[in-house]
Amino acid sequence: MIIDKLENIGKYVPLNPLFQQAVDFLRAHRLDLLDTGKTELQGKDLLVNVTLINPKTQEEARLETHRNFIDIQIPVSGVEVMGYTPAADCQPADAPYNKEKDIAFYEGAAASYLTVEPGMFVIFFPQDGHAPGITPETIKKVIIKVKA
Repeated sequence: MIIDKLENIGKYVPLNPLFQQAVDFLRAHRLDLLDTGKTELQGKDLLVNVTLINPKTQEEARLETHRNFIDIQIPVSGVEVMGYTPAADCQPADAPYNKEKDIAFYEGAAASYLTVEPGMFVIFFPQDGHAPGITPETIKKVIIKVKA
């Protein structure tokens, strides 16, 4: 997991061959002006999802992991708290891994929580369990899905 200011995102380009295209997209657009919806930047391997996140408490947020994708998560219009637990320490849930949606959910609360403000981003890799979307109000958020 990486958390940093958006102005530093270019420093992480060497971590994945698709990160440069993601960074180019972020630099070319005002995130607050993007319409909600999904945009394919490189087929299904690189997607931008602009969404509205409804209010959720820590107790309502479920830990999740992805096997095939890296998430770059950017709150745009408000503060978001995100839970974190290493995937190896996550407790299995009743629902099995959903291959089509590339997601598995887990039981219990996250081991720690991060406060992410507009102008910041978090990168979650397949080894990172995360519980996103903890916010007292509806916020706009950009999620970039990058093939791992």
